[in-house]
Amino acid sequence: MSAQPVIDYESIFLHAPVGMCISENRIIQSCNEALAGMFGYTRVQLDGLSFLALYPTMDEFLRTGDRIIPIMNAKGRYSDERIMRRANGELFWCHVTGHAMTSSEPLGPGIWTFEDVSEKRPVTAELTPREREIAALLVEGKTSKTIARQVDLSPRTVEMHRAKLMRKFSAATSSELVHKLVGVQL
Repeated sequence: MSAQPVIDYESIFLHAPVGMCISENRIIQSCNEALAGMFGYTRVQLDGLSFLALYPTMDEFLRTGDRIIPIMNAKGRYSDERIMRRANGELFWCHVTGHAMTSSEPLGPGIWTFEDVSEKRPVTAELTPREREIAALLVEGKTSKTIARQVDLSPRTVEMHRAKLMRKFSAATSSELVHKLVGVQL
């Protein structure tokens, strides 16, 4: 009977083809090469850094944290697509998924993955932080009413942001806007 090979989990983590990190209270405790490369940092630069450095603005960092907590409390995991910021300031769409290691601490110890989806969804228009937030929720298929409840705005205000997005993306309908946001050509 042959011996089972030793699995080197640290090496698997470091060289995984998707960006990964272990965080606690939104501070990166350890990350892999793919995450560092995606954001334009070295692993050493990211280890110990707040997730704030990866967001376009402080406001987006805070609002996303507020949005994550109830979902993590209910499900123990969170997933979305949002616009993030590289070290050089470039904005890009990123698919983010996280899992809390301790169910009673949604932003406590956790494992997060990041996938750069900018090739299929380029950032083509200058958007305000609120427009980026609403665009990300529209891509998830949420209605204006649902978005309004989630981000604590009136449905009318969400509709105003949607109208601005439609103008910026030259979209005639909401459906066309979503297609343009996800990079699908009609």
